Amino acid sequence: MTLSKIFAVIKHEYKKIVLKWSFLIGTFLVPLLGLVFTFIPMLLFLIKGETLRLVIVDPTEKIKPRLEKALSEKSTNSKKKELEPKLNTLETQKELPEEASNTDVVFVDYSIAEKSAEQIRRELNAMITDGKIDAYLIVPEDPLDPSASYEFYSRKAEDFIVNSRLKGALERAIRAERLSKTKISEEELEFLNSEVKLSVKKLDKQGSEEESGQGFWIGFVIAILIYMILSVYGQTILSAVVEEKETRIAEILFSSAKPFELMIGKLIGVGLAGLTQLGIWLISASVILIFSLPYLALVGFKLISPSVLILFFVYFTLGFFTYASIFALIGSMVTSVQEGGQFSFLPVMIMLASFYLCFLVLRDPSSEISFWISIAPFSAPMAMPVVLALEKPPIWQITLSIFVNVLAVVGIVWLASRVYRVGMLMYGKRATIPEVWRWIKES
Repeated sequence: MTLSKIFAVIKHEYKKIVLKWSFLIGTFLVPLLGLVFTFIPMLLFLIKGETLRLVIVDPTEKIKPRLEKALSEKSTNSKKKELEPKLNTLETQKELPEEASNTDVVFVDYSIAEKSAEQIRRELNAMITDGKIDAYLIVPEDPLDPSASYEFYSRKAEDFIVNSRLKGALERAIRAERLSKTKISEEELEFLNSEVKLSVKKLDKQGSEEESGQGFWIGFVIAILIYMILSVYGQTILSAVVEEKETRIAEILFSSAKPFELMIGKLIGVGLAGLTQLGIWLISASVILIFSLPYLALVGFKLISPSVLILFFVYFTLGFFTYASIFALIGSMVTSVQEGGQFSFLPVMIMLASFYLCFLVLRDPSSEISFWISIAPFSAPMAMPVVLALEKPPIWQITLSIFVNVLAVVGIVWLASRVYRVGMLMYGKRATIPEVWRWIKES
């Protein structure tokens, strides 16, 4: 095995991927899109909506005053000048979405005396068409009947924020009217129905207290990120191998380098491209986190240590060689990209199963099943980074996981190389399982 030839293949494969416009656009566009989809919706919700001119048609005159009062009241959250940020408190999770209800409501008087229902609708529709009002609500004859249907007509019926606000105010108004017929006041009912504030804290193995909640999302993002990159670059390996086989470039390449040198150089070159992309994404995320440090410190968010980041790259590398070798093996067996796509479901399904196993790890990273998931080949490259994001596993567990997966990578690469050296020179016929087994034994 000549190292210079392997380095030449690595350089060729790396440059072939990294210098593509698709790689450059995907690498730098993803962080930008992450910023856009994170902050733009927040800014849009902060923009004050247009004033809603509303007519309330209430034949009973019982719901209208209560509904106007409920809609005029600002939400309890908007009265708070400061909202103490907590990552995993139930009250915060409930309060934050209501901040978006910032549309003012203006009530327009409309007389329904001696008018039929059809005439009322016709006149109100005309007022909307002429731009005099924006919406109207028709209260049924028996508003307290549980089966009663309230009808809301609006020129911007798609505004889910206004619709949700109206529905909440309407429920409060009806509840208040129903309570007026009993001896329980609305304030007493709110007191009885007040929610318990539960603040979830996590204890590490040393008994130290820390905020919970952030680890779940970090672990989930890491798992899905590794799954996506392994899927994309695994398919890249498969396509490259099949292309070389279809165009018979492999015959020329085999005359200047050994099949194993070509395969291992291809795997390392594509793997380095994947590491480059992952590194750029992590650096971009770190820059965003640095600018967000004041808020993150306020909510108790802790940054990932450099040692954990290094281990992320280690497990990504192990996962890449594990799955990319299988994709290379499949590419050398088939005769076209279409056939390769059909057979690639096997590694894709294994990756998908490993990704779903990460949810067990997210629930309890210190359980026995999480231990075995973080050790086993195929699942460990996704599961162990999740464990590292949630807690600090013992050194021996990390060492054992890396050792087992390195052995698995060596075995899979050895197996793939035996199939690769014969399959790349086989044309016109897809290899069968007995033939592949014979290649392995004869090599």
